[in-house]
Amino acid sequence: MNSYPQSSRRSFIKSSALTALGLSAIAPALHAAAKGQTKVGLVTYQWGKDWDLPTLIKNCETSGLLGVEPRTTHAHSIEIPLNKNQRAEVKKRFANSPVTCVGLGSDERFDNPDSATLKKAVTQTKAFLDLSRDIGASGVKVKPNSFHKGVDKEKTLEQIGKTFREVAQYGADIGQEVRMEVHGQCAAPAIMAQIVQIADHPNAKICWNCNPQDMEGDGFDHNLKLLRKAFGATCHIHELDGTYKEYPYDKLFKNFANTGYNGWCLFETSTKPEDRIKAMTKNRQLFDKMIAS
Repeated sequence: MNSYPQSSRRSFIKSSALTALGLSAIAPALHAAAKGQTKVGLVTYQWGKDWDLPTLIKNCETSGLLGVEPRTTHAHSIEIPLNKNQRAEVKKRFANSPVTCVGLGSDERFDNPDSATLKKAVTQTKAFLDLSRDIGASGVKVKPNSFHKGVDKEKTLEQIGKTFREVAQYGADIGQEVRMEVHGQCAAPAIMAQIVQIADHPNAKICWNCNPQDMEGDGFDHNLKLLRKAFGATCHIHELDGTYKEYPYDKLFKNFANTGYNGWCLFETSTKPEDRIKAMTKNRQLFDKMIAS
């Protein structure tokens, strides 16, 4: 019988996987993880939506994007109905690879004025947090999200903030972050700052989303400062190879370097390249260069 402890066995498997991949392809990402620096990965919203779980992990390994936020409803099928054994299998697949499941990307929203719809969103979010814990991930992404005709905006923000607090407390109790994406009609940083203030909970985290609104009003530096202290372990970025060339990633990454941010920058993409693995690898290399500089 093998006498190695489980943790040593996982380390050996990961080491073997890295050797097979070729360390040079992913060395910068591994170095960042080891040094506690900003790391880079993938949101499966577009480029990974049609990959089953083994394919998703393999393609992330190949490209050097060693963290992933699987979006629910996609082909990798990491969903609430998974039973105990299926959840254990998902956890095992990630543990036996160099890829970290950073968290789950839910589409739960806290803005709807209908009480039954809101209650369902809360119930679903809590179930996703349970699922994230069971597969070895660290949190769940949610959305704020919109304003509704005939409903006072301040009332909607109050509802979003209080709901955020409720699920944040639930997540804290089971060791899971709740990460609210800067999204939808609430994407203005000043609005998100108001939501965070209403939530008033240390586990009510922000997932910065690199939106055009970040440059509006008093400007990028001011808007980033409004929310930076509330950042969780994830930040969504977009393609660095020209598609979003006007976004001030240099300022964002400089802030991360200066403030010691050690979370994950996850590529949330919208383009449709012929070779997605090549595009993932290219953008990872661009990220490495920008972080290094």
